[in-house]
Amino acid sequence: MRCRNHVNLLFEDDDILVVNKPAPFLSIPDHFNPDLPNLADLLNEMYGRVFVVHRLDRDTSGIVLFAKNEDAHRALSRQFEHHSVQKTYVALVDGRLATRSGCITFPLREDIHHSGRTEVDERHGKPSETSYRVLEQFGNSAFVEVMPKTGRMHQIRAHFKAIGHPLLIDPLYGIHSAIYLSQMKLDYKLTAAEERPLMARLTLHAWRLSFAHPGREKILTFEAPLQKDFAILLKYLRKHQIIFWDRLPSTTETQPIRRKSRQRWDKYSATLLHHDKRAYGHTASKTH
Repeated sequence: MRCRNHVNLLFEDDDILVVNKPAPFLSIPDHFNPDLPNLADLLNEMYGRVFVVHRLDRDTSGIVLFAKNEDAHRALSRQFEHHSVQKTYVALVDGRLATRSGCITFPLREDIHHSGRTEVDERHGKPSETSYRVLEQFGNSAFVEVMPKTGRMHQIRAHFKAIGHPLLIDPLYGIHSAIYLSQMKLDYKLTAAEERPLMARLTLHAWRLSFAHPGREKILTFEAPLQKDFAILLKYLRKHQIIFWDRLPSTTETQPIRRKSRQRWDKYSATLLHHDKRAYGHTASKTH
């Protein structure tokens, strides 16, 4: 039997299982390598048989819902099909958003030139809707709350790419594959031969899920705390505000040249904070 330490159970009854999935970890068996550990197989070993209602990308953390019987699976699947389930994500995205909130409605379809990707297609794409709200604006990134109305593949990732603000870490739709503390902390001191990243997976977390219980029809709402890597990155962004992407990860070779002007940084930081207070007001989420 596989190790069960990937299963962080938020709720269980006779009909449903609500799990906080870690990342990187598969929701369901991989198409090319079905022997890879995944949440569905672990739950099947624990409960005999479970039914997949929806799933998250391997590198996305957060809430995943499973049914424990066919009737519950049918009722929950119907809710997802009718878009009556309320899904709320939190994400870190690149850049400075022009507005505090918005709704992205670009139609989406599978990218016919790149398998496993989604693209905007005004003519042939399916209707897609993603609302967002800026929780905190940093110097060159933002912490946002995201509410996808539809459920297209990679919808959040493709929609934020389309408006010029891809996820902070997303090699498929953005640029960056990892973030290092030395790219934020000006006086970073290397304590090992090579620096490890603060985070090296999608900056996306399925935070809240609301749906009608399949047996009692009572509305249930569940929230999943941020995974440790996401929480740590958010803490350092709140402290340092700016990511210097041109700075390479720190090594014993690069450490001697990592010297910046503190006076220049303080002036730049003050300018950005003044802009934020005028454009957004002082916003900070105490929930996450």
